Amino acid sequence: MKNRKSAGAVQRSAGRRRRRQSHKRSVMMISMVLLLLCGVLTVNSVTLQAKNDSYKEQEKELTEQIEEQKTRSEEVRDYEEYVKTDEYVKETAEDKLGLVDPDEIIFKPVK
Repeated sequence: MKNRKSAGAVQRSAGRRRRRQSHKRSVMMISMVLLLLCGVLTVNSVTLQAKNDSYKEQEKELTEQIEEQKTRSEEVRDYEEYVKTDEYVKETAEDKLGLVDPDEIIFKPVK
């Protein structure tokens, strides 16, 4: 009888070893999967950070362009108001048509 009891104890001990080895393998596999996921997340994080930096630079450039266009728009409005004045008409007539005021004296260079 003693042999039978000791054989059962040996079988139980072997079963425990198998469970421990199986448990260790499972823990190792889970750990490897977690490490792989951490690596993938790290790589994606770096990639996203680089994209974010480029988008911030692009946003900065676009903001500068908006400011330039606002300034240009203001200049165009000012010029539009100037074109409506008599001074602009007079200046254009003098430049393009060579017209002068009646009391104006013209000096021409000698050739």
